[in-house]
Amino acid sequence: MPASVRSIIGAVVAVPIAVGLFYIMTVLVSRDFQQEETKARKIADIVVPDKVIETNLKEVLPEKVEDPEEPPPDMEPLEFDTDVDMNMANTAPAVAVTVNINASGMSSGDGEYLPIVKVAPIYPRRAQTRGLEGFCIVTYTVTSSGSIRDPYIANPEQDCPQSIFRSASIKAAEKFKYKPRVVDGQAIEVVGVANKFTYELEGGR
Repeated sequence: MPASVRSIIGAVVAVPIAVGLFYIMTVLVSRDFQQEETKARKIADIVVPDKVIETNLKEVLPEKVEDPEEPPPDMEPLEFDTDVDMNMANTAPAVAVTVNINASGMSSGDGEYLPIVKVAPIYPRRAQTRGLEGFCIVTYTVTSSGSIRDPYIANPEQDCPQSIFRSASIKAAEKFKYKPRVVDGQAIEVVGVANKFTYELEGGR
């Protein structure tokens, strides 16, 4: 078969095939376009419309409470029983403590030691509750600076019969201050100075 005849036959066969393929492609493209348009339409249909949210910015005030027409009645003053003895609140008896310098250890001459500070002792609470009274003589040394050194009770049985007063008397004597004795322009110590503390309850014997 000559070549020209084969070319003619091939062209005749190829034309319908080409036309058919072109038609098929056109149909497919048209179908895809319709599907995309349908999808786009469906997506557009799903759009949620805008919702307007209302915000109330106004402050809601509580209702005003009306003032009562009548004021509350006045409270009656409380009454106290004035017959109660107020002295019962203080059960501790009143006390009086005297501080005396023993004359035998004191001289009134120029340059002699003189008391500057005298402190009364604290009345022992146990002695108050028991109603005990008494005295206590404390002996000590007045130093060259006027302070007290080595306070003691020389004869406890005679100088301080009630032992309950001994500690308070010694503590009080330690706080005494003196103008020291001066001899030839020089301060010296004075040994054996005695002080008597008297413990008495007011209204006692």
